Amino acid sequence: MIVLIPAYEPGPRLAGVVARLFGADPDIEIVVVDDGSGADFATVFAMVEGLGATVLRHDVNGGKVAALRTGFDHALAVHAGEDVVTADADGQHTVTDILRVADELRADAAAGAPTLVLGCRAFSGRVPLRSRAGNAVARGVFRLAAGWSLSDTQTGLRGIPSELLEWVREQPGERFAYEQNVLLRCRRAGVATREVPIETVYLDGNASSHFRPIVDSVRIMLPLLLFAGSSLVAFAVDTVMLLVLTALTGVLVPSIVGARVVSASVNFAMNRRVVFRARGSGMPRQLARYAVLAVALLASNIVWLDALTRYGVPLVPAKVVTEAVLFVTSYGVQRSFVFGRAPGAQEGRNQLGPRPSARHSNRIAAATRMEVNEHPIGRNP
Repeated sequence: MIVLIPAYEPGPRLAGVVARLFGADPDIEIVVVDDGSGADFATVFAMVEGLGATVLRHDVNGGKVAALRTGFDHALAVHAGEDVVTADADGQHTVTDILRVADELRADAAAGAPTLVLGCRAFSGRVPLRSRAGNAVARGVFRLAAGWSLSDTQTGLRGIPSELLEWVREQPGERFAYEQNVLLRCRRAGVATREVPIETVYLDGNASSHFRPIVDSVRIMLPLLLFAGSSLVAFAVDTVMLLVLTALTGVLVPSIVGARVVSASVNFAMNRRVVFRARGSGMPRQLARYAVLAVALLASNIVWLDALTRYGVPLVPAKVVTEAVLFVTSYGVQRSFVFGRAPGAQEGRNQLGPRPSARHSNRIAAATRMEVNEHPIGRNP
């Protein structure tokens, strides 16, 4: 079992955490990545190294994601087959919680069910407003974009089974976007996840948090925003074709069908390549599924438009209302059904493929909350 701690300019408390981890579980290996902290912090890392931890060093600060990837590379090369627990070096993860996640990984390994274990905070009680609001926004946006609920989308305390380590390491993104991408892509890659409750620890009012509600929520929502852009283009094509065809033929239903065939072709191509990045040899299956969805949406479109125009709603406003109603449903179905992975499909050399165990288990209970007003043991931008 590897405990991986990326650290930038840590305080002396880091050595205490390492000592307590070794004292509680002598079988673990601790890897600390000095992410370009500089000579002023050499003493802290020397103390950690003296306790038995492996210290990997960056000459310059590369950020938390670079430090994590360095640690993952080390684990894959030197400790192949070992599970990894990642813990933040800002004092927000207690030794008890780090070991709890490690124990959960061991239990999963014994059961033959590798699962990404997420240490999640309850966010109840005396929680700083910034953290409460930020997490509420993140939860809602994440559910909308990912299609499943997670109680703590910002958690850095994660247990990674050895089978998933290379997949996690190769997810794209930097800074906060990387850790979110890992979570956003779990369902699609067939990675099972579950939550374990941890203490909610705040240092100086959670001043060390790097989560930016607006910017980072936009990043989480990027697939949905791209889908909205694609849908807007298709809507424009559909509307123009509908107006042209109704003007030429004078009949509504055939005009709707013709306009939808053209706009659906445009929408499929954009969603496949840009929104869901579903490339490879699965296009025939995706096209067939998209056709099924298109027929269902077309039937709904006809029903809605016919009903609204019968009640005197002009064609263009009726079209706007109809498309708005069908938008969210279409996104969810395309993400999970049309462009979702077929069993056994692969996306690159580390694609896992959906499997029956690819679910999310939420068993968060009320956890002890702590307010700590002292300098963090480390920070990493």
